Amino acid sequence: MSAGSTAIPPPGLRRALTTPLLYFFILGDVLGAGVYVLVGQVAAASGGAVWVPLLVALALALLTAASYAELVTKYPRAGGASHYATRAFGPAVGFVAGFCMLAAGVVSVAALARGFAGDYLAAFITLPVALVAVVFLVLLALVNARGIKESTRANVVATVIEVGGLLVVVALGAWLLLRGDGDPGRLVRLGTPEEGAAAAVLSGSVLAFYSFVGFETSVNVAEETRDPRRSYPRALFAALATAGAVYVLVGVAASVAVPTDVLASSSGPLLEVVREAGGVPLRLFSVIALVAVANGALLTGIMASRLAYGMARDGLLPAALTRVLPGRHTPWAAIAATTVPALLLALTGSVATLASTLVLLLLVVFLIVNTAVLVLRSDPGEPGHFRAPTVLPVLGAASCVLLATRIEAEVWLRGSVVLALAVALAAVAAKQRRRCPGAES
Repeated sequence: MSAGSTAIPPPGLRRALTTPLLYFFILGDVLGAGVYVLVGQVAAASGGAVWVPLLVALALALLTAASYAELVTKYPRAGGASHYATRAFGPAVGFVAGFCMLAAGVVSVAALARGFAGDYLAAFITLPVALVAVVFLVLLALVNARGIKESTRANVVATVIEVGGLLVVVALGAWLLLRGDGDPGRLVRLGTPEEGAAAAVLSGSVLAFYSFVGFETSVNVAEETRDPRRSYPRALFAALATAGAVYVLVGVAASVAVPTDVLASSSGPLLEVVREAGGVPLRLFSVIALVAVANGALLTGIMASRLAYGMARDGLLPAALTRVLPGRHTPWAAIAATTVPALLLALTGSVATLASTLVLLLLVVFLIVNTAVLVLRSDPGEPGHFRAPTVLPVLGAASCVLLATRIEAEVWLRGSVVLALAVALAAVAAKQRRRCPGAES
């Protein structure tokens, strides 16, 4: 480049998200496929009163959400946890945080693609899983590349359907109770033969916590939000409060309507509520579940691509991933780069061995985010940003450690492989930066 030339920065992302669209984005990501399958497992772990661990998980999620609200409004850029960790601890930790998020996002999309091709779809048509997964992921990438506004508008429709299905479950539970068929006594039954009430609630909360994760993906669209300082905290806390209220009511309905052992043994626990109540076609929930899976995959795909874009712009991934479509201003290179490994995982079926590490990877990320808030307090950032009371990130970090102690050893072993790979790649990137100190300028 000649001395007189001027570097032209890559085009930025289009600010198209309003507060309502961001609210539905977060709500749709939180109210994903997890609640349709996890209620039974939460019941088995807690001993019956599903609503208690769901409420505890909401409180724990809100702690970390407060840290995200501060960092998003302080640094409204794509990149999320990776960007915050880089500012607080340097590029090595930033790479580890970003890599964990990317790994979790890619595996999640692949798992959801296989889930879409499974039993719920088989209720209507039987097709090869590989074929459905390929078509599903290609269509997902095309919707993502078309634009954030179009993607989030599709999410609004899907979220309304998801919430509608959950409200049907709540109504059916109330109807069972009113006609005298339910058992309100199960609402206060906590503890299992192996664990007392407190330990059982904590075990159930680990599973229930997975139902609330998803809010962290929204930080990667902060740069596409019109007024993130005002919009993001409002949308985030409103969406989590809405999801929490819906989940608690669903937990109450499921506990009242279905015996705990039946709920725990079912792979479709909410279908058991529909079956007990009657009057609603069982296939209806297959449709709702398919919508939930597709919507969750779309939003996670958006997160992964924006995260890859942000990491590339921070110099943590190849600069080619910052390329955007000229007219749409969507990160097509990052979308392609995250879709390909998700496709490979979905086709090979190896997603099943990695899916259980998602919570562990996210807890690592959340621990970094909560501590980054405290480290970055001396940096003024954007004026007028949201500021969380200091006790919240401290408790948020402690909650991550507490939940991590409840994760099985074999999951830790698989998660450690991903973490070791992240550390190794971070070391390679650091070595390259030392060799080429001007590469990021």
